[in-house]
Amino acid sequence: MSQSLSKLYIHAIFHVKNNECMIRPEDEKELYSYIGGTIKISNSIPIITNGMENHIHVLCIMSKNISLANLLEDIKTNSSRWIKTLGSHYREFAWQGGYSGYSVSQSRVDVVKKYIETQKEHHKKQTFQEKYIQFLKENGVEYNEDYLWT
Repeated sequence: MSQSLSKLYIHAIFHVKNNECMIRPEDEKELYSYIGGTIKISNSIPIITNGMENHIHVLCIMSKNISLANLLEDIKTNSSRWIKTLGSHYREFAWQGGYSGYSVSQSRVDVVKKYIETQKEHHKKQTFQEKYIQFLKENGVEYNEDYLWT
């Protein structure tokens, strides 16, 4: 082939470190917008970012020129640095070191987008930990529960 083409939909999830410094509701929209800008700088296309006070979901089209690890490192590093500029509440803010990332079929993008949009409703019924383990099992991801929450 004379050119490289791809369209990789990615659903990524990452969590606040140790549940210590939670994201305030009044800062969510600005944080999600900032994350969208970081995704664009990585030559990827943001679709939706949403979450809860302790975790974030991102759906995007990932650039063919970046790895998932590098994309998530950019998002987490830059958003962590940025959120600390919002005041003393975020002085100790940090994301956990890990993340989970899933490929999404184009035929399922609307379903995943709706799921991400309705995070607050989902977590009235199920904790983050319960849902995260469900995601891992549904996607056949092997894990050691001793290391999921550290």
